[in-house]
Amino acid sequence: MRRKEFGITEEDEIRVFLQEMSFGFLGTVGEDGWSRVTPLNFVYDGTYFYFHGSLAGEKMKHLARDPRVSFTVAKEYAIIPSYFTDPKLACPASAYFKSVMVRGRVERVDDLEEKAQAFALFMEKLQPEGGYAPITPEDPDYAGQLKAVALCRIVPEEMSAKFKFGQNLKEPKLSAVISGLEQRDGEFDAETIANMKKYCPAHREN
Repeated sequence: MRRKEFGITEEDEIRVFLQEMSFGFLGTVGEDGWSRVTPLNFVYDGTYFYFHGSLAGEKMKHLARDPRVSFTVAKEYAIIPSYFTDPKLACPASAYFKSVMVRGRVERVDDLEEKAQAFALFMEKLQPEGGYAPITPEDPDYAGQLKAVALCRIVPEEMSAKFKFGQNLKEPKLSAVISGLEQRDGEFDAETIANMKKYCPAHREN
């Protein structure tokens, strides 16, 4: 059951998170009825999710048979040990994360201009330092490559986001978790604290 306090509806928040993430998980269903989950790089332009691959393969066979897909992007920020808030019970143990879930249909992109624009977005995300010529179908060095690679777009029909950072906590548990993260000082703990202060109603009210 999805708890409403963790839901995020602000498009800017969702788009910033999607821009930060380099890959997600594509869910398709084969002819035998078995599901397949494929990790892949993606870009989101505010309307469509784009991914690419070879012209053949199991994933493309699935999509040719049924274009309906699910797509999920998620990042775990911190494991929250139970002892941060309770010296005995295991129940408070949790994890803080961001996730975006999409249901939609996949369309193959054949227009070379759209392909060039999508691959430019890939390069801006994955190689922001540059070091390559602009991608255009007019460039003969790119034209053949653009024709040879398969580019697909997911047209979202439903999209939801869940950012879980202790929004359900009240004092003194909220401060106890923040104190525990400060003392642990793990890789994403400072970022987790910043997200808690941003999203937790109990913290914003102080």
